[in-house]
Amino acid sequence: MIGIILLDTRFPRLLGDIGNPETFPFPVLYEKVDGALPSRVVRDRDLSLLSPFIEAAKTLERKGAKAITTSCGFLALWQKEMASAVNVPLFTSSLIQIPWTYEAMGRRGRIGILTADRDSLTTDHLKGVEAEGIPSVIRGMKPDSEFHRIYVRNNFDMDFPGVEQEVVKEASAMIAEHLDLSALVLECTNMAVFRKALREAVKIPVFDILTLIHYIHSSLK
Repeated sequence: MIGIILLDTRFPRLLGDIGNPETFPFPVLYEKVDGALPSRVVRDRDLSLLSPFIEAAKTLERKGAKAITTSCGFLALWQKEMASAVNVPLFTSSLIQIPWTYEAMGRRGRIGILTADRDSLTTDHLKGVEAEGIPSVIRGMKPDSEFHRIYVRNNFDMDFPGVEQEVVKEASAMIAEHLDLSALVLECTNMAVFRKALREAVKIPVFDILTLIHYIHSSLK
């Protein structure tokens, strides 16, 4: 069973979202960290949240989770601290996939990283998952986008077609501007909702939190 640590959000958890249990063909356990608003994790890097996140991981382990992940890719910043606090596999972020994706692609080209907030994703986050030395290109959703309004600023009245179009547009623009990209890694867990449209648009392998969860789950008894 996979345990999932959730941020404190109110945006819709659509099919394909990590926060929707119907997304998975196997049981999942949820543990929400009260007060962990997206802005506090993404933009503020609020260190006071580390302890509650660790406690949430320990709670999930006690409840029987065989592996643990989180609903925000920016928690890559605390990968080492959180993983060392429990005795089951813990993977904070889909960004963990960057090093082995680069190896799997034969070290050809660079890895594209699509993030919810470009200004907030730093070398520290990549260092957290041993990805800082990997050739990559980072692109983020625009601050005035519908995506940003929903998922970073935590609103609930979502225009799904509009958000999907924005995500596909940013990914496609990144591919067009950087023809050497060999694969795309989605930092934001919520972007997995749009994975089908993204794969059809970019024509290169796309890795997200769901590819990682399914991979880890397949290793468990």
